[in-house]
Amino acid sequence: MAEKIDYDFQAHERPLFDAWMEAGYFQRTEGFGPLADNPYTIVIPPPNITGVLHMGHALNDTIQDTCIRRARMQGRPTRWILGTDHAGISTQTKVDKKLADQGISRLEIGREAFVEQCYEWYREYGTTIVNQIKGMGCSCDYSDEHFTLEPAYVKAVRKLFVDWYHNDLIYRGKRIVNWCPSCTTAIADDEAEYVDEAGHLWYLRYPLTEPVDGIEYLTVATTRPETMLGDTGVAVNPKDERFGKLVGKTVKLPLVDREIPIFADWHVDVEFGTGCVKVTPSHDPNDWAMGERAGLERINIFDETAHVVEGYGAFSGMDRDEAREAVVAAFDELGLLDHVEDHDHSVMTCYRCHTKLEPWESEQWFVAVDGLKKDAARVVEDGTIQFHPERWRQVYLDWLANLKDWCISRQLWWGHRIPMFYCDECGWEDASVEDVETCPKCGAAVRQDEDVLDTWFSSQLWPFATMGWTEEGMGAPEIKRCYPTQVLSTARDIMGLWVARMVMASMYCCDGIPFEHVIIHPTVMAADGKPMSKSRGNGVDPLRLMQDYGADGMRFGLLMQVTGTQDLKFNEAKLESSRNFANKIRNAARFVMMNLDGYDGGAPDPQNPVDRWIFSRLANLVAAVDEAYADFEFGDITRDLYSFFWNEFCDWYIELSKARLNGEPEERAQCQRNLVFVLDQALRLLHPIMPFVTEEIYQELPVEKDAPMLIGAAWPDAKALAAYIDADAERAVSMVCEVVSAVRATRARYGISPRTELSVVVKVEGGDAALLQAQAGLIERMGNTSELAIGADVEKPGESSVTLSAGLEVYVVLSGLVDFDAERIRLKKECEKLEKDAAKFEKKLSNPGFLAKAAPEIIEKDTAKLAEVRDNLERVKAQLAELG
Repeated sequence: MAEKIDYDFQAHERPLFDAWMEAGYFQRTEGFGPLADNPYTIVIPPPNITGVLHMGHALNDTIQDTCIRRARMQGRPTRWILGTDHAGISTQTKVDKKLADQGISRLEIGREAFVEQCYEWYREYGTTIVNQIKGMGCSCDYSDEHFTLEPAYVKAVRKLFVDWYHNDLIYRGKRIVNWCPSCTTAIADDEAEYVDEAGHLWYLRYPLTEPVDGIEYLTVATTRPETMLGDTGVAVNPKDERFGKLVGKTVKLPLVDREIPIFADWHVDVEFGTGCVKVTPSHDPNDWAMGERAGLERINIFDETAHVVEGYGAFSGMDRDEAREAVVAAFDELGLLDHVEDHDHSVMTCYRCHTKLEPWESEQWFVAVDGLKKDAARVVEDGTIQFHPERWRQVYLDWLANLKDWCISRQLWWGHRIPMFYCDECGWEDASVEDVETCPKCGAAVRQDEDVLDTWFSSQLWPFATMGWTEEGMGAPEIKRCYPTQVLSTARDIMGLWVARMVMASMYCCDGIPFEHVIIHPTVMAADGKPMSKSRGNGVDPLRLMQDYGADGMRFGLLMQVTGTQDLKFNEAKLESSRNFANKIRNAARFVMMNLDGYDGGAPDPQNPVDRWIFSRLANLVAAVDEAYADFEFGDITRDLYSFFWNEFCDWYIELSKARLNGEPEERAQCQRNLVFVLDQALRLLHPIMPFVTEEIYQELPVEKDAPMLIGAAWPDAKALAAYIDADAERAVSMVCEVVSAVRATRARYGISPRTELSVVVKVEGGDAALLQAQAGLIERMGNTSELAIGADVEKPGESSVTLSAGLEVYVVLSGLVDFDAERIRLKKECEKLEKDAAKFEKKLSNPGFLAKAAPEIIEKDTAKLAEVRDNLERVKAQLAELG
C-alpha cells in the first residue's frame, strides 16, 4: 500500500459541513427510488438553551444523525427537526444570578423587564449547543429551527391548555406538592433527585389530654421534628392492640397547646418507631392522605422559603433547620424528648439547585391523567409504538400505571404563562388562547394567572407543534405527509417525563401516535461504571474528543461501545481506534486512486475468485447492516463495518489485487472497476456514522457518481447485491487467508525471513480440498512457498509446526529452521489454554441458572463453542503425542 498519511480531519470537517448546508441536503427534499413517497422524520429532543454538549447528547445525536443519513440515502424525503427548549427554572436561575452580580433583583425590575432579560440571555447564549451539534456533523434542518417560546409554539401550548381545561382534564386545587424553597416553585415528582443522608429519628412524647389506664403520653418517632408545629393528629394501625383503647382519645400537642385526635389508619407501619405516627397533612403526602380519610385539619407552618410563618412565637421566622434545633431543644427542656437514634434515609432535592424539597400544601394546576393514560398505554401494548431495547416497554407501561395527577404550574416568570383570566369584580374566570383584557360578563379589567406551565407540559407538543399544527391542525401539509415521525431517540430518565407525555398529548391532539419507534440509548458512564457528573469530576467533554479524534472518530467510537443490554462504560481508547480507522479508510482509498491510471469506468465484473469472494462478503455485509438498522443495533453495525473494511477489504482484498493491478490491461481494468465498486459501496455504508472522511473520499473518486455528494448518494441495495453471494468463493478465499495467516504467523513466531521459501502442507476436510486446491497459486504467491500440498488425506510432515482453524490443519515444515523443544512447549501451553476454555464452557452450560435465564441462541452459540474447543484440544493432544 502507498505511504500512510494521517487524515487531517480538522482541515476537512467544517468545509464539508458548510457544503452540505449550502446544497440544501439538511432540508426536506424530494426523495428518489421506491421510497420517494415514504418520508422519514425525527424530532430532536430539544436541548435546554442553558445547556452545552455532553456525552449523552453526543451519543444520542450520533444515533439520530446515523438514522437520518441512512434514510436520506435510501431515497426517503428526510427531515431532522431541530429546536431548543426555554428551560424554565434553569434559565430563570441563570438570569437571576446575572442580575444579582449587577446588584439587581428581578423583583425590582418587574416581570416584563425580567422576561426581556431572559430573551437577551437566550439571544446571547442560547445557540451555543446548536453550534456544537453542527460541529458533530449532525444533519438537522437548521433552516427551520424551533424554540418552545416562539409565537406559534406558544399558541399551540395555550390551545392544549384551553382544550384540556374545557374537557375537565385540567383543574386547580390545593394539594401537597414538592416545593423548592430556593427556586420558590413547585417541582414535579419525577424531577426530584433522591440523596442518601445520615440523619436521626427523634422520639417525642405527646401527653394525653386525659390519662387512660395509667398511660400519660404517646411517643411518636419522626425524622422531621420541626413539622410537629403543624400536627393535627396521631395515627396508629387498627390491628395494633397496644393502642386500641386510645383510638378516639386526644393528645395535647406540646409547644402549641393544640388538642389533636388519636385515630386508626391502615397506612401506619407497626414496625416503624413506636407504632404511633404524628400526622402533618400539609407537609407530607402520606399524612395528607391519612388526614383526608380522617377529616383532619390542614395547617401549613412554612412560607414559600421554608421559614416558619407568624403565629408560632419564637419559632416564627426560623428556617427549617433552625426550627428543628429549637423544637428538639424545647422538647428536651420540657422532658418530652424520649431519645434519639441514628437513621439513614433518602431526601428529595431540587434537580436544579439541589436544595432539599419541602412537601408543601399550595394551590396548583393539575392534569387529570386518568383521562389520558389509557390510550397512551394501549398503543404500546399493541405494538403500534415499539421500544428498543424491548425491555423498556414494560418500564413505560409501569410508569403510566402508577402515574398520579400531574402538577403543571410553576411559580416562575420565564415560560408559558398559564392562559387563565380572572375578573375580581364579578368572579368570572376562563381559559383562553388569546389574551383577555376585559371581562366579557361585566366589562371590568381582568388579570392573568401569575404562574407558568411546567416545561414538560410545553415540550409534550414538540413532535406536532413543530409541523404547523398550531395554525392548521391535522390539515397542515407537513403533518398530513409526515406524521407520525419514525424514530425518537432519548435517554431513559425522561421516558416518563417526556416520552409518555408526548404519546398522551399526540393521542389527544392528533388522534394518533407521535412516533413509531423509541430508542432508549444507554447512559454514558465513566470508565469505572460510575455516572459522569461535575461533582465527581469524571465527566468527559465531547468538544475535546472531537478536537483529538475528529467528529468521525468520536461518533464511530461511541457507537462501537453500544450494546443493547447495559450502560456504556466510556472507553476513550475506542475513539483512538476509530480515529486510526478513519486513517485506514483514507489510506486505502488513496491506494485505490493511485492505481486508477487509465481507468475507463464501466460495470463491475467479479469473475476472479477473489472478486467473487469480496463481492459476496459485501452482499452479506449489506444484508447484515440493514437487519441491524431495523433493530437499532448500532454497536453491531459499527463492528461489522470495521471488520469488513479493515480486515477483508484493506488487509486482504487490496493485497490480493496488487498482482492484477500490475498484470495485463484487461485484467488490470477489471480489477480497477471492482476495487472502485467495493470501495464506493463501503463508503456508502460507512457514511451515516463517519460522514466527513467518507464524503471527502467520495468527492475525490474519479468515477461516475449517482449524486454530486455522498450524503445524497443511494444506499447499497441488498436485493441487487444478493446476486453476488457465492458461498464457495467465500469459503475458498477465507481458507486462503487462513493458510497464508498461518504461514505468516509461523514466520513471525520463529523469526523466519519473508524471503525464505517454506514447504507447506494443508490438511482440509472433504469438498473443501478442491476449493482450496483451485486457489493454490494465491497461497504460493502470498505465502512464498517452495512446496504446497493440499488434501484430505495428507500426512503431517516430520519436524513441522501446526496451526488449527475451522476445518483446516496447516503444517509448515521447519526442519533446520526452528527449535522443536520450543514447539513442544508452545503446544503444551495451547493445550492448557484449551482445557481451561473447555472447563469454562462446561461449567457455564451445566449451570441450571444460566440455562433457565439465557436466550436459546446464546445457549446454542456456547454449545457450538464448546464443541469447537474440544475438537481443537483433541488435535493439539494428538500433535503433542506425535512430537513425543
